[in-house]
This record gives sequence, structure tokens and C-alpha cells, in this order.
Amino acid sequence: MEASVKIENIAIVLKGPKYAGNVGSVARVAKNMGIDKILVVGGREMPPAEMKLTSTHFAAELIDQIVYLNDMKEALAGFEYLVGTTSRLGSVRGPVASPREMAVNLVDISQHNRVALLFGPEDRGLANEDLRLCHGLVTIPTSARLKSINLSHAVMILCYEIFTAQRNDLEAFTPRLATAAEIEGMYEQIKALLQKIGFLNPQNPEYWMLHIRRFFSRTRLFSKDVKIIRGVCRQLDWRLDNK
Repeated sequence: MEASVKIENIAIVLKGPKYAGNVGSVARVAKNMGIDKILVVGGREMPPAEMKLTSTHFAAELIDQIVYLNDMKEALAGFEYLVGTTSRLGSVRGPVASPREMAVNLVDISQHNRVALLFGPEDRGLANEDLRLCHGLVTIPTSARLKSINLSHAVMILCYEIFTAQRNDLEAFTPRLATAAEIEGMYEQIKALLQKIGFLNPQNPEYWMLHIRRFFSRTRLFSKDVKIIRGVCRQLDWRLDNK
């Protein structure tokens, strides 16, 4: 039996959008694809009337329900899986998937986990610090002549693939993944321990932390896994203080 993405577990997160018209268009796209949650992080609160000019009356209710937050980690804390979008590739960002590849992966993940789709500002996209929070990255293939895509168009392409994705090899039961807040708490504890033993360069501690993030992002960490890792860190920290 084929399964689809559990759309009610999908949310769109916009980082610092510049234009009310673009946010309105994103709301219309979300409504088209059955997504009913939009969060705006670090951007000004847009006038609803301006957004509704491009959302049409069909998505007016969604416009009124947009949640505005100042901090990205706060916005993502309750999600178990984070998907970042980027047009810039390279070793700093690591491996990326196409919208279709990511959508197929989300069929399984979305059954029991809340998924956030992150989109950056229209003029520069998501920063590296935002992408580091993500479990997976997506890039939309384009002509080399013009790589930038309108915000609402990018949202539509990814959400369309998510809306239509299907697969028939789901596991019978998948435990809940660790939330973003649990994951970040684990990384903070690992970082503190590695600083304590002198493993991290004080001038650039994020160099090795980026590699550690990539190491863990290659697998799905469940809530129980994070508790075990944090327990090991606590025990090692205790031994260092009581040797």
C-alpha cells in the first residue's frame, strides 16, 4: 500500500522575508498544497491587508494565523526534522537533495514527526548558521544563467513534490525523532565537554562542531539516542572533575 507525506505535520518557516506580497503568495501556495502553518522568524510583522492582495481570499485565514518569532532556535524547537533550502553549493554546506528526493524521504519521516521547511530572505537566502541546524538540505536545479528563484516559486516547487510524493516501503513503526531543541541541547553539551578537554580550537570552535553536526545528521537521531549521548557526556564530565 502506497503512503503519502502526512501534510498536517509540515510547516513553512520564512526567515526575514522582505515583502508582504511574497508572504501572501507563500500563503496561497501553502493553501494549494494543504499546509496550514506558516512561521515568520526575524522579520517585521507584515500588514495583513498587503499580504492578502496576493494570497487571495482563499488563504486569508492562513494569513491571520501566521506566527511571528524573533529567534530561529525558538521557532524550530518543537520540530523533529528540519529541511533547509539553499541555492549555493559547496563543502561548507555538505550534501544536498533535490526537492523530489527530499519529498520521498519525508513520506516516512512525516508519519510521526513534525517537519519544518526553511526558506531564507529573498536577497540572500538562509545563512550558514541556519543551515547548520538542519537535518537535510534541498536545492532546486536551475539554469546557470539565473539561479535565484522567487520565494513563493521555491516554496511551490518543494511543496508540490511533497504533496505528490508516495512510497510503499514504510517501516511498520518509527519512533519519534529527537526535537530540534533536544538536538541543540546535545550539541551544546558535546561542545562544552570538548572545550573542557582542549579538543576544540578556542579561536574557531565551530570548525569541528560543524563536522560533528554532519556526522550525526547522516543518521536519524531518536529522542532516546540523544538521552544516551547526553548521559555519556555527563558521565565523562563527572570523571574529569573527580579523577
